[in-house]
Amino acid sequence: MKFRGAIRLLAAIPSLTIAACSGSLPPLRGQMVVGRDAYAVFVAGNSPAGGDLYAVRAEGGAAVPITFTNVGESRPRLSPDGTSIVFLRGRSLTDSTSASLWVMNLLNGAERELVLPKGAGPPLAAAWSEDGRAIVASTTSGLYRFGAPPPPAADASRPVTTAERAAAESSLAVLLGRPAFARVVACAEPGVLCIESDSGGPSMLAPRAHDALAWGDDSVAYFVGDEVEVRPLGQGRSRRLDITGPPRPRQMTAFTGLPSP
Repeated sequence: MKFRGAIRLLAAIPSLTIAACSGSLPPLRGQMVVGRDAYAVFVAGNSPAGGDLYAVRAEGGAAVPITFTNVGESRPRLSPDGTSIVFLRGRSLTDSTSASLWVMNLLNGAERELVLPKGAGPPLAAAWSEDGRAIVASTTSGLYRFGAPPPPAADASRPVTTAERAAAESSLAVLLGRPAFARVVACAEPGVLCIESDSGGPSMLAPRAHDALAWGDDSVAYFVGDEVEVRPLGQGRSRRLDITGPPRPRQMTAFTGLPSP
């Protein structure tokens, strides 16, 4: 896959409007300014189905709960502007299979479900286009995208076409740099993360690591056990993101500020 070309294709995905399905309270009110402050969202809890979603400032500290449900949430992905999050939701805390796809507006706390077509199968992951105006979902049957309004509607999504596939796969991948020059992949050896680029084969990123994410344009982060390491792509020291609060943090996504024009 050619990363730079694939990313440019994301701009062709139609606009997605996130409409509030019900009134609520901003989950991060008084904790951080959504869309301005740098922060991360992650899953925590001991349920095999996932757990609740939590937020933490980019410098670490106490985690703030975002969801308060009796089902498992997993695989969160923040929008490029840091104001919304897409995630998977299960039927219960004991069901390890995600059943539905949801979007939360972090400015007002409103949620709505993104309805996949009949026969799409359970969702596996979801991500935003580079401009934040569309969502791509991976399911057990293939790739789908949510584009133009009116949402929410059963026909608001459609299968990704062959021409759009490279862009859709790029949005779901952990791409590094801006423009992207590599992505994080699983190494052949279990429990090891590698970096793969257009110009060469995989090279080891970190042993005993999992759940990698791009940390802005110049760093990569990943979990080693329950701890988060943030590592510069160039020179510089790695640092640990200390999180206090919920058990078993994992599956993190980060907003580190709006990119430069």
